[in-house]
Amino acid sequence: MSVLQVESLSGGYGTFLALQKVSLEVATGETHALIGANGAGKTTLLRTIAGGLAPSAGRISFKGEEVQGKSEVEMVRRGVALVPEGRQLFPELSVHDNLMIGADAGRRGRWSLPGIYRLFPDLELSAGRPAGLLSGGQQQMVAIGRALLMNPDLLMVDEASLGLAPVVVDKVYTALRALTSEISILIIEQDVHRAIGFADRFSCMLSGRITLTGSCEQTDLHTISNAYFGTTA
Repeated sequence: MSVLQVESLSGGYGTFLALQKVSLEVATGETHALIGANGAGKTTLLRTIAGGLAPSAGRISFKGEEVQGKSEVEMVRRGVALVPEGRQLFPELSVHDNLMIGADAGRRGRWSLPGIYRLFPDLELSAGRPAGLLSGGQQQMVAIGRALLMNPDLLMVDEASLGLAPVVVDKVYTALRALTSEISILIIEQDVHRAIGFADRFSCMLSGRITLTGSCEQTDLHTISNAYFGTTA
Protein backbone atom coordinates (compact mmCIF):
# COMPACT_ATOMS: atom_id res chain seq x y z
CA MET A 1 0.00 0.00 0.00
CA SER A 2 1.28 3.46 -0.87
CA VAL A 3 1.18 6.47 1.41
CA LEU A 4 2.20 8.75 -1.48
CA GLN A 5 1.71 8.50 -5.24
CA VAL A 6 2.92 11.15 -7.66
CA GLU A 7 1.79 10.68 -11.25
CA SER A 8 3.04 12.63 -14.29
CA LEU A 9 3.60 15.73 -12.16
CA SER A 10 4.75 18.91 -13.89
CA GLY A 11 5.30 22.34 -12.40
CA GLY A 12 7.79 24.85 -11.18
CA TYR A 13 8.15 28.60 -11.05
CA GLY A 14 6.17 30.72 -13.49
CA THR A 15 6.91 29.53 -17.01
CA PHE A 16 9.93 27.49 -15.91
CA LEU A 17 9.09 23.79 -15.63
CA ALA A 18 11.34 22.39 -12.92
CA LEU A 19 9.31 19.17 -12.90
CA GLN A 20 8.44 17.33 -16.10
CA LYS A 21 6.02 14.41 -15.82
CA VAL A 22 7.51 13.11 -12.57
CA SER A 23 6.10 9.88 -11.16
CA LEU A 24 7.12 8.55 -7.77
CA GLU A 25 5.67 6.25 -5.13
CA VAL A 26 6.42 5.88 -1.42
CA ALA A 27 5.03 2.79 0.30
CA THR A 28 3.62 2.92 3.79
CA GLY A 29 6.49 2.52 6.24
CA GLU A 30 9.11 2.94 3.53
CA THR A 31 12.18 5.15 3.55
CA HIS A 32 12.68 6.56 0.06
CA ALA A 33 15.78 8.57 -0.91
CA LEU A 34 15.64 11.22 -3.62
CA ILE A 35 19.05 11.81 -5.19
CA GLY A 36 20.36 13.99 -7.97
CA ALA A 37 22.61 16.95 -8.68
CA ASN A 38 21.82 20.53 -7.75
CA GLY A 39 19.05 21.89 -9.95
CA ALA A 40 17.59 18.47 -10.72
CA GLY A 41 14.19 19.43 -9.29
CA LYS A 42 14.32 17.59 -5.96
CA THR A 43 13.41 20.53 -3.74
CA THR A 44 10.69 21.64 -6.14
CA LEU A 45 9.15 18.17 -5.97
CA LEU A 46 9.05 18.17 -2.16
CA ARG A 47 7.65 21.70 -2.04
CA THR A 48 4.93 20.74 -4.52
CA ILE A 49 3.97 17.65 -2.53
CA ALA A 50 3.91 19.72 0.67
CA GLY A 51 1.57 22.31 -0.87
CA GLY A 52 4.04 25.16 -1.21
CA LEU A 53 3.80 25.11 -5.02
CA ALA A 54 0.82 24.30 -7.22
CA PRO A 55 1.51 21.83 -10.04
CA SER A 56 0.60 22.69 -13.62
CA ALA A 57 -0.30 19.09 -14.45
CA GLY A 58 -0.41 15.63 -12.90
CA ARG A 59 -1.74 14.08 -9.73
CA ILE A 60 -0.61 13.72 -6.12
CA SER A 61 -2.39 11.13 -4.00
CA PHE A 62 -1.80 10.92 -0.26
CA LYS A 63 -3.30 7.98 1.61
CA GLY A 64 -5.55 7.32 -1.37
CA GLU A 65 -6.93 10.85 -1.78
CA GLU A 66 -5.98 13.35 -4.45
CA VAL A 67 -4.32 16.38 -2.85
CA GLN A 68 -2.60 18.31 -5.65
CA GLY A 69 -3.06 22.03 -5.15
CA LYS A 70 -3.92 21.75 -1.45
CA SER A 71 -2.32 24.36 0.82
CA GLU A 72 0.63 23.71 3.10
CA VAL A 73 -1.65 24.03 6.14
CA GLU A 74 -4.06 21.47 4.71
CA MET A 75 -1.23 19.06 3.92
CA VAL A 76 0.07 19.29 7.49
CA ARG A 77 -3.43 18.53 8.75
CA ARG A 78 -3.56 15.50 6.48
CA GLY A 79 -0.23 14.20 7.77
CA VAL A 80 2.61 15.57 5.62
CA ALA A 81 5.50 17.42 7.28
CA LEU A 82 8.47 18.97 5.49
CA VAL A 83 11.90 19.71 6.97
CA PRO A 84 12.90 22.44 4.49
CA GLU A 85 16.32 23.05 3.03
CA GLY A 86 18.09 25.61 5.21
CA ARG A 87 15.89 24.65 8.18
CA GLN A 88 13.94 27.97 8.17
CA LEU A 89 13.76 28.40 11.94
CA PHE A 90 12.81 31.59 13.76
CA PRO A 91 16.30 32.54 14.97
CA GLU A 92 15.17 34.94 17.68
CA LEU A 93 12.77 32.42 19.25
CA SER A 94 13.95 29.80 21.71
CA VAL A 95 14.42 26.16 20.80
CA HIS A 96 11.31 25.37 22.84
CA ASP A 97 9.19 27.93 21.01
CA ASN A 98 10.41 26.80 17.59
CA LEU A 99 9.50 23.22 18.45
CA MET A 100 6.07 24.20 19.73
CA ILE A 101 5.24 25.78 16.38
CA GLY A 102 5.15 22.23 15.06
CA ALA A 103 2.97 21.03 17.91
CA ASP A 104 0.53 23.92 17.46
CA ALA A 105 0.27 23.35 13.69
CA GLY A 106 0.09 19.57 13.79
CA ARG A 107 -2.16 16.72 14.74
CA ARG A 108 -2.50 14.57 17.81
CA GLY A 109 -0.22 11.56 17.93
CA ARG A 110 2.66 9.87 19.67
CA TRP A 111 5.13 12.72 19.35
CA SER A 112 5.37 15.20 22.20
CA LEU A 113 8.02 17.60 23.44
CA PRO A 114 9.50 15.06 25.92
CA GLY A 115 9.77 12.56 23.07
CA ILE A 116 11.71 15.04 20.94
CA TYR A 117 14.08 15.71 23.82
CA ARG A 118 14.65 11.97 24.20
CA LEU A 119 15.40 11.72 20.48
CA PHE A 120 17.67 14.78 20.55
CA PRO A 121 19.07 15.22 24.09
CA ASP A 122 21.12 18.25 22.97
CA LEU A 123 17.92 20.21 22.44
CA GLU A 124 16.67 19.83 25.99
CA LEU A 125 19.92 21.33 27.24
CA SER A 126 19.43 24.27 24.87
CA ALA A 127 15.64 24.63 25.21
CA GLY A 128 15.79 28.24 26.38
CA ARG A 129 18.43 29.44 23.92
CA PRO A 130 17.56 31.36 20.76
CA ALA A 131 17.63 28.94 17.84
CA GLY A 132 19.85 31.31 15.88
CA LEU A 133 22.69 30.75 18.35
CA LEU A 134 22.78 26.98 17.86
CA SER A 135 25.19 25.08 15.64
CA GLY A 136 24.01 23.99 12.21
CA GLY A 137 23.58 20.44 13.42
CA GLN A 138 21.49 21.49 16.41
CA GLN A 139 19.34 23.67 14.17
CA GLN A 140 18.73 20.68 11.92
CA MET A 141 17.63 18.71 14.97
CA VAL A 142 15.18 21.50 15.86
CA ALA A 143 13.80 21.48 12.32
CA ILE A 144 13.30 17.70 12.40
CA GLY A 145 11.79 17.89 15.88
CA ARG A 146 9.39 20.63 14.79
CA ALA A 147 8.24 18.47 11.88
CA LEU A 148 7.79 15.39 14.08
CA LEU A 149 5.63 17.38 16.50
CA MET A 150 3.19 17.76 13.60
CA ASN A 151 2.75 13.98 14.02
CA PRO A 152 3.00 13.24 10.30
CA ASP A 153 2.41 10.00 8.44
CA LEU A 154 4.96 11.16 5.86
CA LEU A 155 8.12 13.01 6.91
CA MET A 156 9.96 14.75 4.07
CA VAL A 157 13.52 15.93 4.73
CA ASP A 158 15.25 18.25 2.27
CA GLU A 159 19.06 17.97 2.39
CA ALA A 160 19.48 16.23 5.74
CA SER A 161 23.27 16.49 5.82
CA LEU A 162 24.02 19.64 3.82
CA GLY A 163 26.73 21.76 5.46
CA LEU A 164 27.05 19.56 8.55
CA ALA A 165 30.18 17.98 9.98
CA PRO A 166 30.36 14.18 9.52
CA VAL A 167 29.99 13.49 13.24
CA VAL A 168 26.83 15.62 13.33
CA VAL A 169 25.45 13.93 10.22
CA ASP A 170 25.89 10.59 12.00
CA LYS A 171 23.82 11.90 14.93
CA VAL A 172 21.06 13.13 12.65
CA TYR A 173 20.90 9.86 10.74
CA THR A 174 20.94 7.80 13.93
CA ALA A 175 17.82 9.68 15.00
CA LEU A 176 16.18 9.31 11.59
CA ARG A 177 16.95 5.60 11.53
CA ALA A 178 15.08 5.25 14.84
CA LEU A 179 11.96 6.56 13.06
CA THR A 180 11.97 4.20 10.09
CA SER A 181 9.90 1.50 11.77
CA GLU A 182 6.97 3.82 12.43
CA ILE A 183 6.80 6.49 9.75
CA SER A 184 7.23 6.88 5.99
CA ILE A 185 10.20 9.06 5.01
CA LEU A 186 11.05 10.80 1.75
CA ILE A 187 14.52 12.30 2.03
CA ILE A 188 16.75 14.35 -0.25
CA GLU A 189 20.40 13.48 0.22
CA GLN A 190 23.41 14.65 -1.79
CA ASP A 191 25.64 11.91 -0.38
CA VAL A 192 24.66 8.98 -2.60
CA HIS A 193 26.51 6.40 -0.48
CA ARG A 194 24.70 7.53 2.65
CA ALA A 195 21.35 7.68 0.88
CA ILE A 196 21.65 4.13 -0.46
CA GLY A 197 22.83 2.86 2.92
CA PHE A 198 19.90 4.47 4.71
CA ALA A 199 16.87 4.04 2.48
CA ASP A 200 14.80 1.09 1.30
CA ARG A 201 14.31 2.48 -2.21
CA PHE A 202 15.58 5.46 -4.17
CA SER A 203 14.71 7.65 -7.11
CA CYS A 204 17.27 9.63 -9.10
CA MET A 205 16.32 12.96 -10.70
CA LEU A 206 17.97 14.73 -13.62
CA SER A 207 16.71 17.90 -15.30
CA GLY A 208 13.27 17.66 -13.75
CA ARG A 209 12.68 14.00 -14.54
CA ILE A 210 13.03 10.69 -12.72
CA THR A 211 15.79 8.77 -14.49
CA LEU A 212 16.00 5.71 -12.25
CA THR A 213 14.03 4.13 -9.40
CA GLY A 214 14.91 0.95 -7.57
CA SER A 215 15.71 -1.00 -4.47
CA CYS A 216 18.78 0.18 -2.59
CA GLU A 217 19.80 -3.41 -1.94
CA GLN A 218 19.55 -4.45 -5.57
CA THR A 219 21.30 -1.59 -7.34
CA ASP A 220 24.92 -0.66 -7.96
CA LEU A 221 26.76 2.64 -7.97
CA HIS A 222 27.64 2.40 -11.66
CA THR A 223 23.97 2.26 -12.64
CA ILE A 224 23.17 5.12 -10.27
CA SER A 225 26.04 7.20 -11.67
CA ASN A 226 24.70 6.82 -15.18
CA ALA A 227 21.24 7.99 -14.08
CA TYR A 228 22.70 10.78 -11.94
CA PHE A 229 24.79 12.29 -14.75
CA GLY A 230 22.67 11.21 -17.72
CA THR A 231 25.33 9.00 -19.25
CA THR A 232 24.93 5.60 -20.91
CA ALA A 233 28.50 4.28 -20.76
